Amino acid sequence: MKLYTTISTTASREVLVEFGILLNMLTVSHKNLEVYKEAMTIIAYELTSHFNDSEKYGITSQIRRAAVSVVSNIAEGSSRRTGNERRRFYEISRSSLVELDTQFEISTRLGFCTKENTILLENSVLTAFKLLSGMIRSC
Repeated sequence: MKLYTTISTTASREVLVEFGILLNMLTVSHKNLEVYKEAMTIIAYELTSHFNDSEKYGITSQIRRAAVSVVSNIAEGSSRRTGNERRRFYEISRSSLVELDTQFEISTRLGFCTKENTILLENSVLTAFKLLSGMIRSC
């Protein structure tokens, strides 16, 4: 059963009518969320690019995957129709933030980076955590 009808196609976008709602695929609501914008600052590739090569498949990979998970779950959660569905994705995102915070601490303790290197990222983690907690409560 097809749940949408294509009404217009261009090279850069496809506009769909889904359940009677016009949905522009390039204007998606998650990009307007403050928590999404904050989480995008946590993508820790710059920090991990200085880690030892021996950690490429260890903590470097863990940090990068957790950071991507944060924003990905915010985006997916915002597209869900019910509060329970949205809450679940936001909870996963918040858990990834806790994972990141722990990985930053481990990286510092192992000498891969200094506390000064992670302080801005940790502040963004805390801000995103607070924003997500509010969103979870409101779902």
